[in-house]
This record gives sequence, structure tokens and C-alpha cells, in this order.
Amino acid sequence: MEGKKVEQFYMPPPKLGKWEGFRVFLWNSETGQFLGRTGASWAKILLFYVIFYAVLSGFFGAMLAVFYQTLDPNAPKWQLDNSLIGSNPGLGFRPMPPESNVESTLIWYKASDEGNYLHWTRELDRFLEEYEKPASGTNNFEQRVHCEYKKPAPPGKVCDVDMSEWGQCTKARKYGFHKSAPCIFLKLNKIFGWMPQFYNDTKNLPSTMPADLQEHIKQEEGNGRLDTVWVSCEGENPADVENMGAIQYIPRRGFPGFYFPFRNTPGYLSPLVAVFFEKPKYGVLINIECKAWAHNIIHDRFERRGSVHFELMVD
Repeated sequence: MEGKKVEQFYMPPPKLGKWEGFRVFLWNSETGQFLGRTGASWAKILLFYVIFYAVLSGFFGAMLAVFYQTLDPNAPKWQLDNSLIGSNPGLGFRPMPPESNVESTLIWYKASDEGNYLHWTRELDRFLEEYEKPASGTNNFEQRVHCEYKKPAPPGKVCDVDMSEWGQCTKARKYGFHKSAPCIFLKLNKIFGWMPQFYNDTKNLPSTMPADLQEHIKQEEGNGRLDTVWVSCEGENPADVENMGAIQYIPRRGFPGFYFPFRNTPGYLSPLVAVFFEKPKYGVLINIECKAWAHNIIHDRFERRGSVHFELMVD
């Protein structure tokens, strides 16, 4: 009958099993959909994300290029007092305790047991590798030159650290650990551009400086070696002073001025001072504090500025 509306009813889709539903989701032959989308839909999405990530990568690359234009690869942008490190260098010691006890500053070993002190000598071996003369011209060895107090390194060169001057504190002698007379190495932390202000006036040495160091500086005055960052090591308490015994500073009692300032020159070696403990008392914990001395080095025991603390115990 014309004009009569034909009633239509909604028919729910047929119920499919799990496997059948998954198969239809992967490829629906009736609609031509793959994973729920047609080929045209997938092409549009793919084109969108290609453009989106291309623009994002381009923007990131451009910002990175602008950022690198503000940096000098050979020098930090913020230096000395403007940097987080500041202009007051700290003092470090080697060998360090095992990583499992990284917060410890205790050097404790049994001299009669090689397996017991092996960790400490191996740590020093690894630390001193870069100071050794390489066999094949590696480690920028060609950059190293012999320096003296009136003869610093020329531009582009670095001062060598002569390991032959370390006496008892060498790898061949196991750094004295096997004889209960260990060598502890001290190094001044590197700060780019920092130049020490030396104690060139022996009449105005600080009253807090140990008396034996003051006498040593006065003796060095005639040798032209005052341009040195001096080092002193003492027991922190009267009992520690007695138990520590006599010590020697090898090869000299400080860091020569010709190693400064640090300019990030390839092959640069930090100067070292080996503290040779001749006969520390056995079986006793000895608290030791070492300090570096220059006019512009401030000492703060609480924050360990300009100094370092460690404990030594030899069984």
C-alpha cells in the first residue's frame, strides 16, 4: 500500500565466541577493517604521528643546538665562586673503602694476611694507572713534560708526575701495606681556573699551622719552593697523635704550584702526596686529619673544607 510506513527493527549483532570475536577484530572482511580501522583511517593516523614527531624532533634539535652554542666544551660556564663547587678545594685520600661500605673512611687491614690487604693495594693500583708511563703512547703521555718551580708546562702541555720519586710508596713495594707501614695518597680536588695563593711570607704564617710545617716552610724559603700548597697530617686527639707515630711526606710535603691552575688540558695529572706511616700502633683505631694550606683555602672540619679525615687501623 502506498504511503504506508514500513516498520524496521534493530537487530543486535550476532553473538560471537572469544576466538571468533578476536578473529573478526583482526580482520573484518565485511567492512574491510584491520584492528578496528580501515586502511584509510590507519593511513591518516600514521601520517599525523609522522608529522607530529618530526616537528617535535626538529624543535628539540633546534633547542639543543641553541643550548650548545652557549657552552664551551673545554671550560665550564660557571666558574669558581659562581659555580656550585665554589673556590675552596677539598682534599681526598686513596685508597678508598669497598663500595659496599662507601660511607666509611676506615682503612683497616691485617698486615700478615695478603688476602686481607689485597683490596687496598689493588685500589691504589687502579688509581695510579693513569700516572704510569704507557707502553704504546696512550694516556696522552706525549703531552707530559718535566716541570720545575721556575719552569712550568708550556701551553698545551701538562706537568708529569714522576713515580720514581715515591720511595717506599710504590707498587713494587706494595705501598708498605705488607710491612704494617702503609702509604696513603692525598690529592687536591680539581677546580677549573683555581689558583692557590701561596704562603710566600714566612714571617706571617697562620698560628693554626702546625709548628713542624712552619719550620719546614722556612727551610724551603732558600730553595725557591714556597710556591706550594702545603700539606699537614695529624692525629685528631692526643691519643691519636701518639698512636700515629712518625710519618713522611713523599715526594715532598705539598703540591707544587706549577700544577696550577687546572685548565682541563688533555692528559692533566693531579699532583699527589703520599703520607708514609712508618710505624702506626697495632690494633688501635687512629683518627687522622690532613689539611691543605694556602691563603685561599679555608678549613672547616664539620664540612670537610680544605681537609680530609680518615681512620687507620693496622692489625
